[in-house]
Amino acid sequence: MTKRFLGFVLLLSLVMAAFSAQAATNPDDVLGVWKNGEGTGMIQIFKKGDKYFGRLVWLKVPNNPDGTPRTDVNNPDESKRKVSLKGLENMRDFKYAGDNKWDNGKIYDPKNGNDYSCEMTLVDPNTLEVRGYIGVSLFGRTDVWKRQVKK
Repeated sequence: MTKRFLGFVLLLSLVMAAFSAQAATNPDDVLGVWKNGEGTGMIQIFKKGDKYFGRLVWLKVPNNPDGTPRTDVNNPDESKRKVSLKGLENMRDFKYAGDNKWDNGKIYDPKNGNDYSCEMTLVDPNTLEVRGYIGVSLFGRTDVWKRQVKK
């Protein structure tokens, strides 16, 4: 009976280890190009040191009606209003927190010129939940992004 019990415990331990190894995420799994939920932009997430950043690499409407490239016209800093939206670094300083989450980051919304606290959760290899908020995460909005180059 004791051998059978020990065998069961060993088997259970191996199964649990296999599940936890499968669930473990590589912090760099978030790297890549993601389309926002509205389909209006694509953001490339990249790494500098041990932090993660994002930049706009594609816009559904890249130009103004007069044909000139769209710029950051809503930026509260007047000196930045002529900066092109394409290439704009709009996400910064994310740290991998484990359990498929990156937090302590900031996201800039060029639609209104506001900066928000932000966290990201990798739901599956091709789905990223991006939550921007003010103060605490409870008061915010989540956008679901889709990876553009499938893993």
